Amino acid sequence: MYHSVSESSDGARHPYYMTNTTPSQFALQMQALKDSDCDIVPLKDVADARGASATGTRPRVAITFDDGYRDFLVHAFPVLARFGYAACVFLPTRYVGERTQTFNDRPCLTWSEVRELHAAGVEFGSHTVTHPQLYDVPAQILGAEVLDSKLEIEQRLGSEVASFSYPYAFPEHDAAFSKRLRSLLKRCGYRYGVSTIVGTITPADDAYFLPRLPVNLKDDAKLLEAKLAGGYDWVHSVQLATKHVKQTHRRLKWVAGR
Repeated sequence: MYHSVSESSDGARHPYYMTNTTPSQFALQMQALKDSDCDIVPLKDVADARGASATGTRPRVAITFDDGYRDFLVHAFPVLARFGYAACVFLPTRYVGERTQTFNDRPCLTWSEVRELHAAGVEFGSHTVTHPQLYDVPAQILGAEVLDSKLEIEQRLGSEVASFSYPYAFPEHDAAFSKRLRSLLKRCGYRYGVSTIVGTITPADDAYFLPRLPVNLKDDAKLLEAKLAGGYDWVHSVQLATKHVKQTHRRLKWVAGR
């Protein structure tokens, strides 16, 4: 899971929260993938073959980018093309225009650049329209965020959009919400998707909310190799516990407010 590939800092104080990777470090990470015992494949292949590595085949790795920043075109894509790697970029469509717009103070791709990259083999998926925390929006807005982004990308590219990326922390602690969202995604025509749940993929994972491994400028070859081998999966238990604590706190505040 990548976001920005650039020299600019995202201001995070701890490596866990960093979303930026420098171009030089990104190139080293792609070389580390080449040197690893992994197959770099399109996201669809990972979603369709969840857990296949457990049966003896080589581990599959998909490379994804959230937020549709223009630095993907400038810094990431040339490296990916050099290695022959596929990638999927998730677009928040409100910030993709005929002229360059910004999201989180970073320039985003334009539609002409999206078409150029799509013609070169890059997959584009939906990252909603406005990049909200979907857990907090009314049902009508949730439906529009999920469907309208898909329809616009399809209209602009003339091809199907099959993938969806959930913005912000995924509320996996709420099974009822996950069930409703999965049903909505399926009705809208999505076939697979990713989340911010940390970890490698297992056969038990939901194809619409696949976990990912966050990667940033602090990941050297050894750390990236350890993550690919499952050495970072333990973070998920801490991540889930934190979500439960926050949810309990929200409920207590609501009861107190009544």
